[in-house]
Amino acid sequence: MESVSTELVSLLQFLLPGFITAWIFYAFTSYKKPEQFERVVQALVFTFIVQSIFEVVKLLSIGIGFYYSLGPWKTELDSTLRASIAIILGLIFCFYANNDKLHSVLRKFSMTKKTSFPSEWHGEFSKRVTYVVLNLKNGRRIYGWPREWPADAMSGHFSIEQPSWLTAEGEIPLTGVASIVLSAGDVEYIEFMENTWE
Repeated sequence: MESVSTELVSLLQFLLPGFITAWIFYAFTSYKKPEQFERVVQALVFTFIVQSIFEVVKLLSIGIGFYYSLGPWKTELDSTLRASIAIILGLIFCFYANNDKLHSVLRKFSMTKKTSFPSEWHGEFSKRVTYVVLNLKNGRRIYGWPREWPADAMSGHFSIEQPSWLTAEGEIPLTGVASIVLSAGDVEYIEFMENTWE
């Protein structure tokens, strides 16, 4: 029984860096967490990448050690190095998922037409830093600066700063109101305004 628990602990230690990377990715991006099986598969892929990078770093360190030695390679530091690689890898994946830099290069070479963003909704709000007009289902319109917006078009809330109602007579500022929170379910469509203040 002890050998089974020892093997299980060793397996979990081996897989832990992949789960750390996956956790960081979903914690710092707007991507929805997939089903449990898919998350395990992603963690296994991340584990493979982390272990590959670890082996390369280890070989390079040993190779450099022939010319400039900082001491013998200590296996006690293997877990710390793997965890560090997992954290850095997770942050790198988050960076590229949150800013569309990788996919924009791939689009230039006609390798994809997709963006890094989890949805068109999220992409529009990430690319267009500007005032918006929320057209509500009841026909009213509210203008303001989107401080926060839901990750999903069907649920969540908008936090709009400097809000004003837009009517046929013109703009009616909501004086004394710092921000207003509106349900995404009440919004029919959104207008992104041009950057006229620059």
